[in-house]
Amino acid sequence: MSRMVESPNRSTGIVLLLLLASSFTASAASWQSTVTKDPPGLFPELRPLRATYHFGWAGVTAATGEVHFTKPSEDRFELEGVGRTTGFVRVLWKLDTNYRALAYADTLCPIETKQTESYRSKKVTTHLTFTNNGVRRARTEDQIKSGPTKTREFSFPNLFDLHSAMLYLRSQPLRDRTVYRIVVYPATSAYLATVTVIGREKISVRAGTYSAIKMDLQLSRLGKNLELEPHRKFRRATIWVSDDMDRLLLRAEAQIFIGTVFAELQSLRFDNAKS
Repeated sequence: MSRMVESPNRSTGIVLLLLLASSFTASAASWQSTVTKDPPGLFPELRPLRATYHFGWAGVTAATGEVHFTKPSEDRFELEGVGRTTGFVRVLWKLDTNYRALAYADTLCPIETKQTESYRSKKVTTHLTFTNNGVRRARTEDQIKSGPTKTREFSFPNLFDLHSAMLYLRSQPLRDRTVYRIVVYPATSAYLATVTVIGREKISVRAGTYSAIKMDLQLSRLGKNLELEPHRKFRRATIWVSDDMDRLLLRAEAQIFIGTVFAELQSLRFDNAKS
């Protein structure tokens, strides 16, 4: 009577696969234990404002953007933004974008985000809906005719979008050498963002000269098994926020695949306070 004998190569392969799987699990468990679990801080909330930014690289302005931050109700914050490429860059790469995000005022957790990117030959719409346990993404790409809406769900507690991540971080003490790790879902994928407070210094931007908090930002993409993967296009960034009661984004410089790109505050106006 014949019997099946498992070959050494096959046994070795199975063992390696099991070890690899356990390695991914251990890695995921390891980084998850380092995520910052502090609640929103006691720093005063951001005042309603309007601001303009310039974006570019190598000292050349390539795009402009305007943001409007408000508190439309006692329990919600809202951020609206519009942006467009400019100058010779627009001739090469036409892009107009609209962004709107809502967050809860008490927990600073995201509610929803909607982003529209209009290129020369297509329009891409991304809609994120957040819950306590994750996010549902709906993405539509329109060219000559409307394409199908593609949906995806990502499960992870206490996710942030870009808007809520900003609100959460500015609420914290931001003491020198403090490290914050949060999971952010900005549009199509989740990332572990590691923010390190480097220190304080003076910085001059178009909008003025400020005492600033200098921070380092590193991103790692989360894979299908929640393993950390290097970001293929982003290396790291340096961010300056005003060291005052507003903690405004003053300037950001990011090392990416095409070199160093920047965003800088050009003008600022606070909305009149409601009586």
